[in-house]
Amino acid sequence: MPPLESVPNFSEGRDRATIAAIGEALATGARLLDVHSDEDHNRSVFTLVGSETELGDALVAGVRVAAERIDLRRHDGAHPRIGAADVVPIVPLRPEDLERARAAAALVGRRIGEEVGLPVFVYAPPERGPAFFRRGGPAELQRRVDAGELVPDYGPHRLHDSAGGVILGARRPLIAFNVNVRGELAVAREVAALVREKGGGFPGVRALGLDLPRAGVVQVSMNVEDWEAAALHEIVERIEQEVVARGAEVVGSELVGLMPAGAAAAAAGSVLRIEGFDESHVLELRLLDA
Repeated sequence: MPPLESVPNFSEGRDRATIAAIGEALATGARLLDVHSDEDHNRSVFTLVGSETELGDALVAGVRVAAERIDLRRHDGAHPRIGAADVVPIVPLRPEDLERARAAAALVGRRIGEEVGLPVFVYAPPERGPAFFRRGGPAELQRRVDAGELVPDYGPHRLHDSAGGVILGARRPLIAFNVNVRGELAVAREVAALVREKGGGFPGVRALGLDLPRAGVVQVSMNVEDWEAAALHEIVERIEQEVVARGAEVVGSELVGLMPAGAAAAAAGSVLRIEGFDESHVLELRLLDA
């Protein structure tokens, strides 16, 4: 059985000791592949792989450390959040393992609720993705729970005073990708509205325009939820066109975590103008399949 992947997002991108402590906790149970931290977002994204048992032990340990060390009452950052361990996705590496990922997520959610004592909300993209729970922040989420509009799937019915709650679920692989712009925040917001699916843009793309004062740029921050339907290089090309048309400048892009090899191969084939180029033409991937 191939491993499952998890890409937990924690609401800390500045305190190196806390980031390291969370990483150490995650690595005790699973294989930690990548850590991406951003001071403006005040958020860290960890990528790890393992069996259901390994991921369960790792994630419960990481969420516990985050709940002990992160206080949302003193938190500020560009990225929306409702918890110290804000979102915990379980990701199948093969499409046929999605149900296996859902079962693993249910076990992890139950353990977080029982062992760490945080309310856990199971998300189901695209209709009830993380944004469905994050709108308005922790206070609004608690109001919705108190009003009976939402019920946590696991754990208590009150958000933790300092650690909030946890959004958890299974999803397909996505690409978290940001484009940095030198210009006004209004430009980033306008362009984000144009490229996201909800605004008639690319299928499976969710986008926000954010201000990153520490970096001195604004940002079109995206989750590309269907990289086969929305090619990354085409999204970047459209963003650059719209940014330039508004008198601003694209100054770089940023990959958060890891990306599927197929997406990288598609972008490489486009840039190099190789007709019919895909992951089957990448030597290392062919060797892995052999």
